[in-house]
Amino acid sequence: MALSPKLDLRQTQSLVMTPLLMQSIRLLQLTHVELEQFIELEIEKNPLLERDDTAPDHISFESRDFSDDRGPGEAGDYNRNVLSGDSEGNADGSGSSDQGEHWLVSGESTSSGSMSDTFDSSLENIFPDDPGTHDFIAGDLASQWKSSSGDGYVSSGGEGFNLEQVTAAPLTLRDHVGEQIIFAFEKAADRLVAAELADHLDEMGYLRADVAEIAERLGVEAADVEKLIAILQTFEPAGLFARDLAECLAIQLRAKNRLDPAMAALLQNLELLAKRDFQTLKKLCRVADGDLLDMLQEIRLLDPKPGTAFSSGVADSIIPDVEVDMAPDGTWSIELNPDALPRVLVNNTYYASIAKVTASPAEKGFLSECLQNANWLTRSLDQRAQTILKVATEIVRQQSEFLQFGVAHLKPLNLRNVADAIGMHESTVSRVTANKYMLTKRGVFELRYFFNAAISAMDGGEQHSSQSVRHQIKLLIDNEKPEDILSDDTIVDLLKDQGVDIARRTVAKYREAMNIASSVQRRREKKAQASVRKGDGNSGFIRHTGVESRRVGR
Repeated sequence: MALSPKLDLRQTQSLVMTPLLMQSIRLLQLTHVELEQFIELEIEKNPLLERDDTAPDHISFESRDFSDDRGPGEAGDYNRNVLSGDSEGNADGSGSSDQGEHWLVSGESTSSGSMSDTFDSSLENIFPDDPGTHDFIAGDLASQWKSSSGDGYVSSGGEGFNLEQVTAAPLTLRDHVGEQIIFAFEKAADRLVAAELADHLDEMGYLRADVAEIAERLGVEAADVEKLIAILQTFEPAGLFARDLAECLAIQLRAKNRLDPAMAALLQNLELLAKRDFQTLKKLCRVADGDLLDMLQEIRLLDPKPGTAFSSGVADSIIPDVEVDMAPDGTWSIELNPDALPRVLVNNTYYASIAKVTASPAEKGFLSECLQNANWLTRSLDQRAQTILKVATEIVRQQSEFLQFGVAHLKPLNLRNVADAIGMHESTVSRVTANKYMLTKRGVFELRYFFNAAISAMDGGEQHSSQSVRHQIKLLIDNEKPEDILSDDTIVDLLKDQGVDIARRTVAKYREAMNIASSVQRRREKKAQASVRKGDGNSGFIRHTGVESRRVGR
C-alpha cells in the first residue's frame, strides 16, 4: 500500500477543563483566609464585583434526626431557598451568593451544573508562605524604641508612626532581649557582641552559635564572650541564652536560688530521667525517694522553651466553617458559619450604565468578560457552600454517636463512605474536608478528624475506629495498678476480650503515638511513687530552700 500525504477530518469528543472551571475546583480546598484573599484580588480586578456588607443569615441544613440508618444518597434535602439565589444578579444590582504528656517525661461560560459534574478533576493548589522579617537593631535607645514597634514605624517614607500598628504589634523575643541589652551594657563594644549573640537565638530562646567563631569574627577574646553570655543568661525570662536543656533548667533554678548539688547532679543525668531509672538517680543525687520526687516536681514547673512566650508573628485563629448543635428534640442542626462565607454581589446596575456608553469593541469585550467572571464567582461560591454543607451533614449523620457520647463511639469512616452517600467523587470530598473545621459541643475539629481507619472485630461484627481503640488503650493504662503494670501483650488480650482484633505491634504504635512509656518504664515510675506513699525515708538529704542538711540513715 503506497504512502501519500492527505487531509483527514475527524470529529472527536473530549473533556477540556477551562480556566474558570479550574478556579472553581481550587475554591473548594481554599481555607477561609485564602478565600478572602482570593476574593479581594478578584474585586480589585473586576469593577462589577462588590462586597455585601449586610449581616448574613446562617446557611443551614434543616434539623434532622439521624437515628435512622438511611442508605447512600439519602442525606436529606438542603434548604435551597437559603443556599441559592439569583446568581446572575438583579437589575438593581442586588445579587446573592452565599480551621499529652508533659515535656519532661478565558471566556467560556460555565454553568452550575457543569461545575458539579467536573469538580472531581484534580488540581494542585500551592500558596507559598512569605512571612515578613523584622531586623534587630542594637544601638541607641531611640533606634531601639523604633525597632520595638514592629511594623508600626515607617522609617523610609518619612510618615512617622502608624498608631494602630504600633499598639497592635506583638512583642518579639528579639525586641525584648534588645531592650534589656541597652540597659545591661554600658560599652558600645559589649552591646555589639551581645546583639550578635541575640541574633543567634532560636525561637525557643536557645543560643545556637559557636562562641569561638563569633569571637574570631568580631575580634574579641572567647573568654570575654563567655562573660557576656553569663550576663545575658540573667535576662528575663530566665533560661534564655542556654546552650542545652540542662543549662536552661539550671539558669532558671539559679534564679530561684534552688540550684543545689543534688539538683545539679540531677540535671547532669537527664538521660537517666528519660529512662526513668530512679534508683540510679537517687544514688547519684544522694537523696531519698520523697526528695527525688520533689525535685522532679520542681523541674516540671520550669519552662524548657522560654523563648516561645514571645510572638514571632501573628497567630492565626481558627474560624469554624460549620457549626453543629443539637436541638431540644434530639435532632441535629448543621449551619455554615456566615463569618467564614465571603459574600459577593454583581453590580448589574453599574454594568447597565457603563454598557450604554461603551462603543469600542475592546471595551465591550472587557466589560462582557468582567460580567461573566463575576457571575462565575457568585455561582462558584454558592456551589462551594452547598458542597461543604452537604459533606458536613453526612459526617454528622455518620458520627452522631461520637458527637453525643464521646471518642469511644467514633466510627470508622473513610472518604469513599461519604462520597458514596452524597453522590460525589472521593477527590471532591477530600478537597472539601481539607483545612475546614467544625464547631461542636465537644470542641472544634478539623473535618478530616472524623475519618479514621477501621480495626476488625473478633466476631466479624461492627468494626472499631482507630481513635476509639486508642482511647481504650489509654483508659486501660490509666487504670492499671502499680503491682500489675500492663504489657502490650496483656493489652492485646484485654482488647480481644472487648471484641477488638488488634496486633501487639499496633498497640505499641498507638501507645508511642500517645507518648505513653513502655511497661518497664511505667513500672519503675510507679514503684518509686508507691515507696514514697509508704513513707520510705532512711537515707539521703533533707532538702530545704537554699540550704541542705545531711541526715545519716542507719
